[in-house]
Amino acid sequence: MRLGNKVAIITGGGSGIGRGIAAAFAREGAKVVIAGRDSRKLETTAGEIGSACLAQPADVSNPDDVQKLVSKALEKFGGIHILVNNAALLLPGTAESLTEEEWDQTFNVNVRGLWLLSRTVLPHLRANGGGSIINIGSVLSLVAARSRVAYAASKGAVLAMTRAMALDHAPEKIRVNCICPGIVETEMVARFNMDENARRQRVAMHPLGRFGNPEDIAQAAIFLASNESSWITGAAFPVDGGYTAM
Repeated sequence: MRLGNKVAIITGGGSGIGRGIAAAFAREGAKVVIAGRDSRKLETTAGEIGSACLAQPADVSNPDDVQKLVSKALEKFGGIHILVNNAALLLPGTAESLTEEEWDQTFNVNVRGLWLLSRTVLPHLRANGGGSIINIGSVLSLVAARSRVAYAASKGAVLAMTRAMALDHAPEKIRVNCICPGIVETEMVARFNMDENARRQRVAMHPLGRFGNPEDIAQAAIFLASNESSWITGAAFPVDGGYTAM
């Protein structure tokens, strides 16, 4: 049980990568609190994981929701040791085609939400003598792609925040790292309705010859949440099938 006696908050936990991380953490002995805006998905996921999982609806860009989320985690499980900032929004577009509303929506969830939840959780990690914050970035934290200007900018900010927070909180034994996934088989990706030709082209961008799955990301998150990574902070971990090596 690599995460026995640990409590983790995981945003975007009702589906995709967040759901995979929540299930994997629970298998490793953690108590998990999953948050998101879709109550139905959260409850379904919590039901599948069992009593080790609490579902708490929350919009991470809303300070009141964030405070309630943290309070519920403390009330239910008595502490917080791990935070996984996974909730994200991807709205495709260029600098010209994106609207101001789309730009603001992207940064409100992907950057502001990460900041709001991190600052609310940090005192509780400090009270426990340390902890682990895992930010889910993207390969677009590291490289660019067409028609992803807001998403790439926000995920670049996630990596920059990871490094800054790692320096600020290292003396408190709070580690902050960033996982940078390539294309992972999730509902977010499925919404783009790739035809077979487009899918083949995108798979070919990953030298290992396939898209990722949530379990690929979950295994990296377990490592970063556990004591096995006790001397790692401020790092970016591409989990991308070789995408960024091309």
